[in-house]
Amino acid sequence: MRTGTAGLPLHGGHAPPWLFARMVRLSRAMVEYIVTEWGPAEVLRRLSDPYWFQAFGCVLGFDWHSSGVTTTACGALKEAVKGREADLGLFVAGGKGAVSRRTPLEIAAHAERHTLAVPGEELVYASRMSAKVDSTAVQDGYQIYHHCFFFTREGDWAVVQQGMNTDLKWARRYHWLGRPDHPFVCEPHAAVCASRRESLVLNLVAAEAEAARQTAAVLAGEHPEKLSREIRRMQELTLPRHHQLLVSDLHPDSLERIFAKTYERAPGSFQEILEIQGVGPKAVRALALIAELLHGVPSSLRDPARYAFAHGGKDGTPFPVDRRTYDHSIQVLRQTVESARLGDKDKVDAMRRLAAWSEGGRE
Repeated sequence: MRTGTAGLPLHGGHAPPWLFARMVRLSRAMVEYIVTEWGPAEVLRRLSDPYWFQAFGCVLGFDWHSSGVTTTACGALKEAVKGREADLGLFVAGGKGAVSRRTPLEIAAHAERHTLAVPGEELVYASRMSAKVDSTAVQDGYQIYHHCFFFTREGDWAVVQQGMNTDLKWARRYHWLGRPDHPFVCEPHAAVCASRRESLVLNLVAAEAEAARQTAAVLAGEHPEKLSREIRRMQELTLPRHHQLLVSDLHPDSLERIFAKTYERAPGSFQEILEIQGVGPKAVRALALIAELLHGVPSSLRDPARYAFAHGGKDGTPFPVDRRTYDHSIQVLRQTVESARLGDKDKVDAMRRLAAWSEGGRE
């Protein structure tokens, strides 16, 4: 897993209608080109790369230094693919805020309408678990508010989701690249893109947290009164500062009701804990801290946390969006894709030569 350093301040707003319409058209042309050349799985691979994603947003003309690049680029992609799913073999669900909560329904609708190699339920599970991991198993101070789920007929998938820290006024982006047998609770991310590493983090999907995950699963099957008693005991102890902060907002009585659910389910693994409805960050954190206090099994406190301009930016940085150049880029890509469909590879070969020349010029 890579860690990016692309800070995303919480500003930027929405793209004006004339620009968003062009973003959709350019996104469609770029996706068609990638699918024609390399297939739909390549789109997922690129979206999971935070540097490519950031550059993609900048090519579309959005602010490179804004959290809005995530929501707007994903929104343009979703609109670009809409109605073309059968041709492209690529599907998009979710989005920002309330739209993100409709992701399972949108995935199910695609699965019902199109023939997929995996059951729609598996993709819904992948969507829900990726969101649960970044909101519950990784506690870094950023609340998830955007979740976009991309997938192919073959069952490959990618997630681009974003969380915000309202105190810092910054956002961080979480990238996933998955497959039907994806490991959700051990180093599951393709990358986490952030402005800085946080000092107070509980990371229960770190590789070094395996013992903590196993112990938490055992503790989740304990009687809820025993667990709430251990929480009260921790709160009475003088702990190191970061541990004292981690236990300060735990409420034993409220958590006891949640632990009644885990006691009834008796989960056999940490992943099964996350599957239980109602088990949130505080319950998972309590289990991790009790595991350390009783069994000496520490959790991980490691924070799991390149740009380009082609058409300018909507905020005028480094220059205002050049509409004529923007439209010309869309036209060139469209003509290239249409030529490739007709068996004419000259334009595709020309773009390959241009890319090779560009790469050589940077060496």
